[in-house]
Amino acid sequence: MPRLMPDTGPQRVLAASNFIYTIGSGLYLTAGVLYFTEAVHLRAGQVGLGLGIAGLLALVLGVAVGHLADRHGARGIYAATLVVQALATACFVLTDSFWPFVMAVCAAAAAKAAGIAARSPLIRHYGGDRPQEFRSYLRAVTNVGISLGAVLAGWVVQVATLTAYQLMVIGNAIAFAVAAVVLVLLPPVAPVPAAGGPRWSALRDRPYLLLTALDGIMAIQFKVLTVAIPLWIVGATSAPHWLISATMLTGTLIVVAFQVRASRNVDSPAAGAHAYRRAGAAFLVACSLISLSAGIPARAAATLLITAVVVHTIGELWHSAAGFEVSFALAPQHATGQYLGVFGLSAGLAEVFGPGLLIALCITWGRPGWYVVGAMFTLTGLAARPAVRWALRHRHAPQAQPAPAEKASTA
Repeated sequence: MPRLMPDTGPQRVLAASNFIYTIGSGLYLTAGVLYFTEAVHLRAGQVGLGLGIAGLLALVLGVAVGHLADRHGARGIYAATLVVQALATACFVLTDSFWPFVMAVCAAAAAKAAGIAARSPLIRHYGGDRPQEFRSYLRAVTNVGISLGAVLAGWVVQVATLTAYQLMVIGNAIAFAVAAVVLVLLPPVAPVPAAGGPRWSALRDRPYLLLTALDGIMAIQFKVLTVAIPLWIVGATSAPHWLISATMLTGTLIVVAFQVRASRNVDSPAAGAHAYRRAGAAFLVACSLISLSAGIPARAAATLLITAVVVHTIGELWHSAAGFEVSFALAPQHATGQYLGVFGLSAGLAEVFGPGLLIALCITWGRPGWYVVGAMFTLTGLAARPAVRWALRHRHAPQAQPAPAEKASTA
């Protein structure tokens, strides 16, 4: 099990803010779509289109806000993104048609992406010698918070009244606002002077962009548990429908218990590449087991599915640890926010394209599609090793050395 409390005061402040924030996220992730379809009475297609537009907008904003956090102080920028997200979420109660919904959800999604990028310099500054491990700890905290939010959202879905849905939205907004207030206790981080070279260096770093793309393909695995498996259980297996909740809970508990431990041995970019390779292999095994669960008795199907989720989540631990290590270790100190904003594009790409891809291959095509998806993850994991080697050569090339201003800023 991960330690209950971080080692330092600033780490505890960041963890507390993250925990409160993710309770709100758990509310929204569990019942947000239902709010718009059941309470606002938008069509499912409209909701999907609006979320897709919001996802595309969020893709382009993280890099710019990460750069602002590097140059103007990460604490203030991060707190501002949380306030904007709180206000945008509160506006959900005012939406009564498609375009107000699009405006509100775009503002919320953009603020969320910007906040992830703005938080990265804080994690690096206060994360100690191994900010990657602290990032793993925060991911475990995130899963605890989301689980609590999901429990609260379960009551909302059960009651299913307009008042209950509106209370959920207001509670979500309050959680984001409180998370911003907690950051007042965090000592500010001085802006880092710019180093020599191009202003948008992360967008010119081709090895880092390649690793971002590979991580984006691998990040589609997050949608396997939340999109593909529920649809597969309902449409292709004889397993009981309550197994959907059991699979989610199984994955969450494994992440809470083992994410920090899984990250400890992933302590270099080369180790990150190896973890990517192991993750790809685990996803192939999991996808194969899921495909075999169709057309067999309910008990056998349930056993196969739970086993697949355990194997898949082990792969998820390795994938997350690899991403934390590679994204931080290969990002220069003076441009942490900008680089991590670029790396955040991977999750955004998976968010935009992952559900449709998995539905087309695994649900519409059926059993063969699971093998194709598993092979895709495996090949992506294998490609990580040469990509990391290229990034290391690029980082240590003479023209890639940091300027004196960067060295002075880290003294």
